Amino acid sequence: MYFDPLYLLFALPALLLGLFAQARVKSNFNKYSRVATMRGVTGAQVARALLDSFGLRDVKVEAARGFLTDHYDPRSKTLRLSEATYASPSIAAVGVAAHEMGHALQHSQNYAPLALRSAIVPAAQFGSGLGPWLLFGGMILNIGALAWAGIALYAAATAFTLVTLPVEIDASKRAKALLVRQGYLNQQELVGVNKVLDAAALTYVAAAVQSILTLLYFVLRLSGGQRD
Repeated sequence: MYFDPLYLLFALPALLLGLFAQARVKSNFNKYSRVATMRGVTGAQVARALLDSFGLRDVKVEAARGFLTDHYDPRSKTLRLSEATYASPSIAAVGVAAHEMGHALQHSQNYAPLALRSAIVPAAQFGSGLGPWLLFGGMILNIGALAWAGIALYAAATAFTLVTLPVEIDASKRAKALLVRQGYLNQQELVGVNKVLDAAALTYVAAAVQSILTLLYFVLRLSGGQRD
């Protein structure tokens, strides 16, 4: 075994981008979680009101433990908001809650990228875990078919990160428009929501970049671009 400098060349840019994105998310969320909206409504109240305005009364809104664990579960039609979002009337909380509501709206309208992402979840989870093991196992055992199967599996995980991008960007776009249109935020408050949601979107960009560069590294290694 040895350290491959080529891997560092591929991994470092994505790592730095990921760290930068995470820092921006925490910084912007912490900043705007201390700024209350003029309306004074909580994240949970905004999410419930927006859902009801589209007739999505069958979608539940629940509190969830953890920091920024907000998500929409399409299987149970449940929108789960973290502790910092659910009961907070802050600009950050309202923005995050509206974003997650955007996913529920995508689900109700059969938004194609969301349906595609949901369909490839099993393959992505399987590929990200098993793919690298098959790749390196195939290289060690000199079984090319096994190694390429590993790359194919990992490619499914990469595809998931790419499909995730339009899903997340669209949810944020819907959230921003609805918050202003329905009078929950004014244009000045929307500046804070933009910073919070745009920083969150950057984390998904970083994940996609990391997965793409890792996939390229795997292909290069298997193709003989680096010594064994």
